[in-house]
Amino acid sequence: MINLEIPGHEPITVKHVTFDYNGTLAVDGYLVDGLKERLVALAGQGVAVHILTADTFGLVREQCQELPVTIDVFSKDTISKKKKAFVEAIGGATNIAIGNGNNDGEMFTASRLSIVVMGKEGCCVKTLLAADIAVNNPLDALDLLLNTDRMVATLRT
Repeated sequence: MINLEIPGHEPITVKHVTFDYNGTLAVDGYLVDGLKERLVALAGQGVAVHILTADTFGLVREQCQELPVTIDVFSKDTISKKKKAFVEAIGGATNIAIGNGNNDGEMFTASRLSIVVMGKEGCCVKTLLAADIAVNNPLDALDLLLNTDRMVATLRT
């Protein structure tokens, strides 16, 4: 669990982090180098790590098979609503959502905090505008969670 004390905000207890997969954690279906170690470290802090995806390239289970994450694959035509429903079911008030696509916007609005990843695919402008923080790549997103003073510095009033 991560406890965030951000000046100007109510305290935040993070129990879950939900990630989009393609375009966020992966490029063309393959995990970005350096992410595995960071995902293990995040789970080691007592945070439940979830990957929510349409699995465009069919590689998410292979790429994440030894990681302490849950994986949910949804139909491409219902993914936006399914991601939102998942976050609501686990408790959006204790979730940080991380993604890049148009289908991540509803997951962002259901979550306490959201981080958009620009990445090699870029990001949907609507999703960017719904985010609390924007980062260049998924390594930066994970580093914010592992070194929360960076997140506090970005979000404090």
